Amino acid sequence: MDIYHAPDTRVIHPSILYFGTPVVLITTRNPDGSTNITPMSSAWALADRVVIGLSGGGQGLANLERERECVLNLASEDMCEGVERIAPTTGHHPVPAWKQTIGYRHEADKFRLGGWHAAPSVSVSAPRIAECPLQLEARVLLTVERPIEPWHGDAGGYAIIELEVVQVHAHDEIVVSGTQHIDPVRYQPLFYLFRHYVGRGNALGKTFKAEV
Repeated sequence: MDIYHAPDTRVIHPSILYFGTPVVLITTRNPDGSTNITPMSSAWALADRVVIGLSGGGQGLANLERERECVLNLASEDMCEGVERIAPTTGHHPVPAWKQTIGYRHEADKFRLGGWHAAPSVSVSAPRIAECPLQLEARVLLTVERPIEPWHGDAGGYAIIELEVVQVHAHDEIVVSGTQHIDPVRYQPLFYLFRHYVGRGNALGKTFKAEV
């Protein structure tokens, strides 16, 4: 009889729990009609709902709460450098104190900084990011504000937002011809893994529910 020897483990207290989620660039409309881009990786989807989490005090969250709509632009692997260029910037002016402390600066035109182009949306006012292979127009259904936690410092708490996806745009090259399905071989999303950018890696298999 084979005896299984379990790997040694230890109890740890990591500062963050980004255990591998896609990079989403949220486009929202500013009060003056310009566009803000918020990079984030706290998102999950179920059916036509997407739930996201955002730190308090940012321009993206303020826009979402006011406009009640946005576009979730899913970045691809080749957008990594542009994502990192806008990562230390904020559309909020003046820059919140807690963001200044960790090196954020104000940037009004994140499209220019990222090297991307705006494309008009169908059902929401905020534009899409043309370079992103998947662009999800969405409307806010529910916002849950959470207060400042001890681990969050003075960042102003955070918000959990439930969104309804109302339009899905996909680059032709990642859609399986003659279907409504995304090709899992050609679609190469960018992931955020414990504050590092990683790609999809090799395909390992598929679930019994896969339709293609």
